[in-house]
Amino acid sequence: MEPTTKSNATNYGLYLGGILALLTALGYAISLDLFTQWWFGIAIIVLIIAFGTLSAIKSRALLNGFISFKAAFSSFFITLLIGLVISSVVSFLIFNIIDPEAATILQEKAIEAQVEMMRNFGTPDEAMAVIVEELEKQEHIYSLKNLLQALAFQLVGYSIVGLIVALVVKKEDIEA
Repeated sequence: MEPTTKSNATNYGLYLGGILALLTALGYAISLDLFTQWWFGIAIIVLIIAFGTLSAIKSRALLNGFISFKAAFSSFFITLLIGLVISSVVSFLIFNIIDPEAATILQEKAIEAQVEMMRNFGTPDEAMAVIVEELEKQEHIYSLKNLLQALAFQLVGYSIVGLIVALVVKKEDIEA
């Protein structure tokens, strides 16, 4: 059976989800500090965009070198949707079911990193105290509400990138 663009996007989404889940598990097992490192976050962003782009390019190849803007974007979006949902589920399981204390520790590390960044920018101590107080009141970043909210924001943000990728990848068959 010939692979379709949806099955292609689904496969890439499963691969992406597996890699993101593995990175989350490794970060949890090796050091929670990884989650507060800027380069770790940038690497994940690059990985996500690369998988979405590869999915769109592979879908174009499956369609004999021609793909509409809609099909290219759909391939990108389906890949990211599946990958990010898998990653969110794994994060929820690790930080809410398996080890809820890790979420609290990670929240504290994130606040410490935020304070350090504010110090580097010369933020007054009074302003930092107010911000830290507000951050400490919030639910931890791996609560169901925050994970769903982050998933929605990620999908919107990556969709903007996906629109650009689809514009670049699309290639209409002029003879058709």
